[in-house]
Amino acid sequence: MKLRVVSRKVYDYIRYDLKEIAFPSSLPDPPHLKKRRKLTWHERFLVLKEASRLYAASWVRDIGPDLRPNDYKKEEGIEDKPNGRKSTSTQEKEPSVFEDLAVAARGGLETLRPALQRVYMTRASAYRDALKSFIEGYQEGVQQVREKKEESKTQQEEDY
Repeated sequence: MKLRVVSRKVYDYIRYDLKEIAFPSSLPDPPHLKKRRKLTWHERFLVLKEASRLYAASWVRDIGPDLRPNDYKKEEGIEDKPNGRKSTSTQEKEPSVFEDLAVAARGGLETLRPALQRVYMTRASAYRDALKSFIEGYQEGVQQVREKKEESKTQQEEDY
């Protein structure tokens, strides 16, 4: 009898609790959302195949036009060379934030801290500027609404 109780509890744990621990459920979906149909085994295989292809391609430094088509658009100054390769402009590109942080991380904590401060200060200034422009636009909108209300009041008074 005890073996049956223990096996039932283990079964319930694996079926319900372990699933909840591994894949915690969020709040239930709103009622207006329609659930998608389940994928067939063939469709699952195709999704897995495509995901693994993209994952493998992401490990290559130059992943090509398949994954980054916008990076490979023809520019006006690029000409085809006889050997089949395209010439690129000799302008130096400014390193991205990620590249800056990667270089700073190699240098240790002393170089990483100023780089992170630069990133945070840049984001903070961008946020501040966006907030300022939002407030200005909001105030302009409020002012326009007030003017429209005043105009409608004056027209109503003129009518009577």
